[in-house]
Amino acid sequence: MVIEDEELLRESILDILKTGGFTAVSAENGRKGLDLASEFVPELILCDVRMPELDGYEVLKALRQDPVLENILLIFLTAETQQNVQRQGEILGANAYLIKPFTKAQLLEVINQVIRDR
Repeated sequence: MVIEDEELLRESILDILKTGGFTAVSAENGRKGLDLASEFVPELILCDVRMPELDGYEVLKALRQDPVLENILLIFLTAETQQNVQRQGEILGANAYLIKPFTKAQLLEVINQVIRDR
């Protein structure tokens, strides 16, 4: 699943996932993303940190507090390079971070690594 408020980036990520052999759905904000996660219970979520409605941290908190969704893998996508941003996600239970902009190879590599590490 992809939760990203920038439409072009969201569509690009979906294309990358499709060519990488993944099936994915997407949402344009955190609230809609949580609704979709409850409906589909994906294995992994790629989630922007800064978004309207609910930001990525709020999405992650909600996932980790829901017994059905708590084990979903989550990779944050962010333009933030400051360690305090990454540390906040680690504290909440993010599985990885990917700094924007990223390449197709970088995205698929971090996804496959997180899945292998599970």
